[in-house]
Amino acid sequence: GPRWFEGLLWFSDMLGEAIHTVSLNGSVTTVALPGHAPSGLGFRPDGSLLIVSTERRVVLRYDGETVSTVVDLSDLVPADLGDMVVDARGRAYVGSQARAGGVIVRIDPHDSATVVADGLDFPNGMVITPDGATLIVAESVGRRLTAYDIDGAGALSGRRVFAGGLDGPPDGIALDAEGAVWTSMTLAHQFERVAAGGVVTDRIDVGERAAIACALGGPDRRTLFLLS
Repeated sequence: GPRWFEGLLWFSDMLGEAIHTVSLNGSVTTVALPGHAPSGLGFRPDGSLLIVSTERRVVLRYDGETVSTVVDLSDLVPADLGDMVVDARGRAYVGSQARAGGVIVRIDPHDSATVVADGLDFPNGMVITPDGATLIVAESVGRRLTAYDIDGAGALSGRRVFAGGLDGPPDGIALDAEGAVWTSMTLAHQFERVAAGGVVTDRIDVGERAAIACALGGPDRRTLFLLS
């Protein structure tokens, strides 16, 4: 769940039950989340941080001082939670990672929750295009990137394949300025830049390490951060 916000890279430490930030010079801070395995992160317009707690199937909020529970999704989802993306209006889209029959839940700014997509093969990383009109989600088991149209109310429709037949199961993803997707190919041990239609323009090999997630950040958003 890496996100660039206010000069820092924020990311989840699932096994360490914490959120960390790191600056470009390597300074690290930690927000402890005892009892939670955090995954997807996202910032609302007010600057508060939403945090997905995978196994507890809840979404938390960190306001800079305290951590509180925003919503419990246990009754809506078929499996543990995964990644999340937050749009410019503060609506959060959260994936539930069933290998088949996975869903995406939308959490509105007043914290009500609605299932907005289903039938997904392990929904993972998600991005929203700058115009707010398209959501792209990585389906890990399906080895594809899937796109949806987003309407004014935040509903998803027009499901289609953005890129299929990928080299490995995609995990976390990031959207670049040209509309291509950087994706982590977990079992292929590499990161790839995939254009619409599936053409791979760049590959970054990480040896025996698992490629987990990526984010674009830095002062001009031209620095690619790779999590492995």
